[in-house]
This record gives sequence, C-alpha cells and structure tokens, in this order.
Amino acid sequence: MKFKLSSSELATRLQVIGKVILAKNKVPYLDSFLFEIQGNTLKITASDGENMINTSVELIESSEDCRFTVNSTIQDALKGIPEQPITIEINTANYETKIIYQNGFFSLVCQPIEDNPFFTELGEEKGRINVDATLLHESLTRALLAVAVDNIRPVMCGVCFDITEENTTVVASDARKLVYTRWPNVEKSDAFSFILSQKTAQLLKVMLARESGDVIIRFNEHRAEIEMKTYRMACRLVDGRFPNYNSVIPNNQNSANVNRTALINVLRRVMVFSDEVNSLVKLHLEANKLTISVQNIDYSLSAEESMLCEYDGIPMNIGLRSTTLIDMLGNLQSEEVVLRLADQSRAAIIVPAPQPENQEIVMLTMPIMIKE
Repeated sequence: MKFKLSSSELATRLQVIGKVILAKNKVPYLDSFLFEIQGNTLKITASDGENMINTSVELIESSEDCRFTVNSTIQDALKGIPEQPITIEINTANYETKIIYQNGFFSLVCQPIEDNPFFTELGEEKGRINVDATLLHESLTRALLAVAVDNIRPVMCGVCFDITEENTTVVASDARKLVYTRWPNVEKSDAFSFILSQKTAQLLKVMLARESGDVIIRFNEHRAEIEMKTYRMACRLVDGRFPNYNSVIPNNQNSANVNRTALINVLRRVMVFSDEVNSLVKLHLEANKLTISVQNIDYSLSAEESMLCEYDGIPMNIGLRSTTLIDMLGNLQSEEVVLRLADQSRAAIIVPAPQPENQEIVMLTMPIMIKE
C-alpha cells in the first residue's frame, strides 16, 4: 500500500494541526496523527482530548483506501525537505512505514485503526456565527492580550464570544486589562455566549493566519465546531458565565489624539530605563502635548520625552504599564489612536481613530499608582 503527495503541503498541514498534540501524553492516539485515505484525498486529524483539528491534502496518487495512526515525530522529520513529491509506503503485514524523498528515506511504525477515535458530533446546535477569517483572526489576536493566566477564575482564562441579535463581541479580560472587538452579525442570531479556552483560541489564531474567506462557528452549551476553508476544529467550551464587561468600562471625558507609531517608538525608548518588574511609565497630558517619563530609583535611571497630540482638557497624570501599552497599540492598524482618561485612579481606554469599518475596538488597562 502506498500513496504520493507534496512534501511541503504535508509538512505545513502537520505543523499547524500538530500544535494541538501535547508533548507528554499517555492516552492512546493522542500523541499521533490519524491518517485516513479516501480516493485521492488524505484526511489528517489530531487531538488533545479537548480540541480536535482536521485538514485534507490532495494526493498525487494512491493505491487503496486505509486508516492508520502516525506518531507525531513525523512532523519533525519532514522539516526542511524541499518541495517535491514524496512517497509513503506501508507494509500491511507489520505496518512499517517508509517515507521516501529524492535524497533519502526514513521509516517508522504506524498503527492500524478501524474507527476514528477523535470524531465527536456537536449535538443540538444552539446557534452559529458567519465571520470573515481575517476579522476573526485580528479579533482573537487582540483578545488574547487580555486573557488571564491563572486558574482562579477559569472563565477569565479564555476568550468570550458574546452574541446578541444584532452583533458579536469577542472579549477577554484578566481584571487588569480588557479588550474587545465588536462587529454586526451577517445573520441574525439568538442571544448566546460561549468561552473558548486560551489554548483553543491560540490554536484557532494559528490556523486563521493562513485562511481566507468565511468562517462558520456552530455551537451549543458545551461544544463548538469551527469550519474554515482548509481546517476544521471541534472543541470543548469553558464552563461558566463571563463577567459583565460592559459595566466596568468607564465613561472617560478627557480624550487625546496621538499618532500611534510615534507613541510606540517613544514608549520603546523610555521603557529601557523603567523598572523591569512593572514597566511603569508616567503619562502627563497638557494642552496639545503628551510627556512620557520613567524613573528607576533603584538604579538611578530616568528618561523623559514629549510629543505632540490633540488635547484640550485639564492637565493630568496617569501611570501605566509600558509593555501593555505597546502590545495594545501594536495590535491596531490605525494611524492615530484616542487615549480616553478620567484621572490617575481610573482605567485608561485606547481606541483606534477612526474605528475600522463595521467594527468597534476598545482596549482598557488599569493604572499603576504614581507619586505626584
């Protein structure tokens, strides 16, 4: 039994879906890829027990249909092989498998399998979202900036999809940061919300970076299925309800319009001298001027730089984490951003200026207390 296919196409697909496989796994099949050949199509599946991803590759030729598992080491073995047709030969007596390429070969032992142990049905569908792949990728990338890393509140360790009849909001928060992107629904939906775990969101982000066109997300109370042009994903959802994020967004009245790229560059220059523990920078706003300064008392270091902005509010100071600001600003595309502030004890809000068409992006970060 043998089949032939593109080396680079196989390697690329394995590298993407292989990210779901855990490094150390004692559960049968969860350390392997499932290969299923039907006609001239190879379907590849991988899972960690919580997330299942599959994709398909067109074969150049195939001798017969079959199903078997291949250890995940195959993805490392294929790295660096130039684009060329490769042949995979399987001895059906002992399932010794040989992967043959232009200048050599390697062999490993596969395992025959009758059924697909990874496949699970969604069950009753409660709703669905139809969204552009690029929009979803950008929304997830921004939201992942604010996902909590501890497990004290599991619902905060993921990305929430909050769906109303008219729009969908992708939001995450660790109680010190909050980021959301909102867009109008292509199709009207009943109100519903679900939470993707951080790992699920990260895996989806990796796949979406290579996708285009529409993405369809079907879901119920416990599971979700995500269909893309090249990949399909099924996952278990995080149990619980995401907090009411709308209630924590302040109505800040002081707004400053700032060039986004220039602000990033200033922050990068002055943060070199900041305290490595909290990366604190002080922002001082006065008429059409923003001054950013740092002071590291332990090492007698300091830095200060001013830049032009559009601001006609009262003079004010606020302390913020420079690394958080750079991450947030770096995940926007607008030429300018608006900083909305109230006082040094309330959260700062960052929004693009203008907002992208048919989107609303809001980023919030809590202040660090500073001495006047």
